[in-house]
Amino acid sequence: MAPGVRDTGPANADWYTRLAARFATRLTRRGWVILAAGVVLFANAVLVNSRDMVFVASLLTLAPLVAAGYVSLRPARVEVSRVFRPPIVSVGGESVVSLQLRNLSATPLSGAWWADTPSPGVEAPAAAILPLVSRNGATGDTVRLEYSVVPRNRGVYDVGPLRVSRQDPFGLAHSDRQAGSPHDLTVTPRVTPLPGSGVAQSSNDGSIRELLRQATPTSDELIAREYRPGDALRRVNWPATARHGQIMVRQEEQRSNPEARIVLDTTLAGAAGLGAGHVPPHLVTGFELAIELAASVGVHLLDAGYRLEVIELGASQLLPGNQQTLGGMHGDVPATFRAPGGDRALLEALAGVVPVPWPTRSARLSAERRAPVRAALRNAELSLPTFAMLVSVSDADVEDLVALVRHCAPAIALVQRTVGVQARERLQAAGWRCVELSGANDLADAWNDVSGE
Repeated sequence: MAPGVRDTGPANADWYTRLAARFATRLTRRGWVILAAGVVLFANAVLVNSRDMVFVASLLTLAPLVAAGYVSLRPARVEVSRVFRPPIVSVGGESVVSLQLRNLSATPLSGAWWADTPSPGVEAPAAAILPLVSRNGATGDTVRLEYSVVPRNRGVYDVGPLRVSRQDPFGLAHSDRQAGSPHDLTVTPRVTPLPGSGVAQSSNDGSIRELLRQATPTSDELIAREYRPGDALRRVNWPATARHGQIMVRQEEQRSNPEARIVLDTTLAGAAGLGAGHVPPHLVTGFELAIELAASVGVHLLDAGYRLEVIELGASQLLPGNQQTLGGMHGDVPATFRAPGGDRALLEALAGVVPVPWPTRSARLSAERRAPVRAALRNAELSLPTFAMLVSVSDADVEDLVALVRHCAPAIALVQRTVGVQARERLQAAGWRCVELSGANDLADAWNDVSGE
């Protein structure tokens, strides 16, 4: 294609498809039988030269065609509004779809059928008879329809448009009209409740960022604590030091604005580069588990008051932008979430995350020229609690995680069986603690183990 010429082929094809869907008229089984009988009878009439048979054959042939024209000229014209209650539901939850249908035709709608058309992954009820709706402008020209959906997988699904079918009085032909536009139903990943109220951590500059483990701590705990190696001298509480006879540091400032980090494996070690439908099923299952783990840990930390930073190994999806193509380890700015409302924002963002290819070498070099310091390490002076959800990392991913570990305290990698043995050994040697999980049910026990340390 020449530069500057816009390709309108796919757009025209899509427009034709939508137009054909809106004005679809088809014969019923009865109509096809009568049409076939008319054609056969007409052929026999020509052979035997019978005018009476030609007349009957013509009636049989024209009847379905006239019926098709009838339903095409008198289609069901309706206006549809759709509301979800609630509009955002977790996996396995129930959402009620409420439809308000208004008749725009000059005649009442009687004998019509209706059915919603959701995208794959959401099951709508089978076609049902539409209640009698009066003509436009008359009392009763609006009807409310409701049904419930229980999505089994996370994602953002299109629900709609509404399909309204109408037949002729003899049932020889019917027309399908699509009314309204699709609406998004957001299905967030399942969240597993975790025990405890947060994690304790210390940073390289000596600042201690931790949440209180008790709801009513003593005044001594709020004012000062014992000195720990690495604490900054500017935080020494001299009155408390003199009173206790040992060095004490201020605690109240250190408990504000705690931060944590999540690293999410979205590349599947390049398997996503094979294209849609080519990712091995076991990696797809592992990816969904990683999303569920990230949602559970993220919501737990946000509820505990943490400011959460999420780094994606692949192209950024949680925080889209013109330059967000390489992921948080290669120049993109990580997504951040904080209370209040951060838990909902995180779940909504995770609902649409999919496996993506790992950045190419040329893209990485371009990112290094644009942002020579990795975005994930821009706050290198802080050592944050870091939880990596790993499914199937490549050697390059392992190198990035090894470089990140010195800015983590602690560094916890929630790995699955799909992560290679060599990758685990390299991560453990670098300082990552690898905790293997086979399902979301193991997360609570693993979290207890991690929090205990």
